[in-house]
Amino acid sequence: MPVPAEYVRTLHAYELRILLALERLMRRYQWVPLETLRSATGFSESELSYRLGRLIAMDMVRSEKVPYDGYALVFNGYDALALNTLTRRGTIQALGILIGVGKESEVCEAMGLGPVILKFHRVGQRSFQSARLKRGYMPETGHCPWIFASNHSARAEYTALQALHPTVSVPLPIDLNRHVVVMSLIPGVDLVRASLEEPEMVLDDILENVREAYRLGIVHGDLSEFNVMVDEKEQCWLIDWPQWVETSHPNADDLLSRDIENILQYFKRKYGIEYAFDEALARVVE
Repeated sequence: MPVPAEYVRTLHAYELRILLALERLMRRYQWVPLETLRSATGFSESELSYRLGRLIAMDMVRSEKVPYDGYALVFNGYDALALNTLTRRGTIQALGILIGVGKESEVCEAMGLGPVILKFHRVGQRSFQSARLKRGYMPETGHCPWIFASNHSARAEYTALQALHPTVSVPLPIDLNRHVVVMSLIPGVDLVRASLEEPEMVLDDILENVREAYRLGIVHGDLSEFNVMVDEKEQCWLIDWPQWVETSHPNADDLLSRDIENILQYFKRKYGIEYAFDEALARVVE
C-alpha cells in the first residue's frame, strides 16, 4: 500500500530534507552512515535523531546498526518524495483508494484536473535479479537499490506510453516522478474478469494494437489477459508496459511470440475461439 496521504501532508521541511539527502546518498551507500547524513543535512545531533525517529515510525526510513549506524530510504519514503513533487507541480491534488496490486506495482486512484491513475512501481527482491538480466533499462553492473530499479522501471513504462499513444490503445501518459507514473483513468475491467459478448472482435482489436505497437518498434513483452482492459462497449486497452523491448532487441521475436500465444490461448480456453498462431503472427509483423 502506498504511503498514507496524511503522512505526506504532515511531513516537516526538515524531514523532506533528510529524505532527499538519503535519496542522493543511496547512489553510493546501501546504508548511509549517520555522520555522512548529518553532514549532508547540516542538522544537530538531537534534531537529526528526532526527525529520523519520526521517519522510522512512518516506515519511510529504516536503520541498521551493523557494521555501523546507517539509514536507508524505503518505498514509503520514496512514495512521499514522488507525491510531494507531483502535488507541487499541480499534477495531483488528492490520493484515492488502492485499486490494484501486481507483481511489481501498486495502482491507486487520484484526483488531478480530473480522475487519474497513479502507478507505483515496486521492483522487489525476487524480481530484481530477473529484471537486471532481462530488461534493457536495468543497469548491468554497480550499486542499484530497489527504489532506483523501480525508478528505471517507471521511466521505461512512461517512455513506451509516450511512444505508443494515441496510435495504440494505451493510457494517456500525464506525468512521471521517480517510480510513479501518472496516467489517464481507463473505464473498464481486466480482460480476465470480463464476459465478452463479441470475443472475436475483441481478439481482433488486441491483435491490431499489438500490430500497431510492432510498427512503432515496440513489443509489449508481458502481454496476457491480466494486462488488457475492456470497457462496457468492449473497447480494449493494453496496459503494463515496463517490460517492453524494441523490435531490434535479441529477445524481441521470442517475447512477441509469447505475447501472441498467451492471448490466443486465453481466447481459446474461455471462448473456444480457434485462431492459428502463424496467422496471428503474420498479421502482426507483416
